[in-house]
Amino acid sequence: MKNHYVEAAILAMAIVAFGTLVKNSIDRFTDRERVVTVKGLCEREVPADKVTWPLIYKELGNDPAEIYQRIEKKNATVTEFLRKHGMSDAEITVNPPQVKDRFADSWSQENIVNRYVASSVIIVSSTQVDLVRRIMQKQAELMKTGIALISEEYGSNMVKYEFTGLNDIKPEMVEESTKNARATAEKFAKDSDSELGKIRRATQGQFSISDRDNNTPYIKNVRVVSTIEYYIRD
Repeated sequence: MKNHYVEAAILAMAIVAFGTLVKNSIDRFTDRERVVTVKGLCEREVPADKVTWPLIYKELGNDPAEIYQRIEKKNATVTEFLRKHGMSDAEITVNPPQVKDRFADSWSQENIVNRYVASSVIIVSSTQVDLVRRIMQKQAELMKTGIALISEEYGSNMVKYEFTGLNDIKPEMVEESTKNARATAEKFAKDSDSELGKIRRATQGQFSISDRDNNTPYIKNVRVVSTIEYYIRD
């Protein structure tokens, strides 16, 4: 009979110990799972540091040889205009003209006066963004020589402004977005009478670069959002 009491006492102690262990485990699990997820934003406005400017004009005619001669002469005028205002040869690319035979694309040739249409494209690619913008304002000089630049799209692009210095500002922007996220988390913890713990998980969003607005494409807006989970404890 005595053995039965001993066994019962041992079993009771084991149940109590197991219950305490389970409770502590649940408490620890609950503490671990009490988290707050916050986002930290960092934005900066930066000037573009590269510009690509296609200068496009067209020539019409019925004699391909004559058209090419006119294009060569005008290309020389355009490149001289660019050099005069500060562009180097390395920043200027003269592309071969693109010629379209209008007879080949039309069922009716009666109303076609000029059979050939040639497009000449000269590309300026430079890191001297401000200088290129000033040259753009002097295009009237080319008009005086009989060269009318057209504002049609070259492929899918016209003037393109880029910012290539992202790697230089990435570390500071990530640090700032992380600080902003922590400030938000600390306020949440304070408002809920809790304390902010360690980081549980952190995710850095993709950097995005966009024009500040449609009127100032040479000013870029750089943006990144960091998402961070913090532990919260009482």
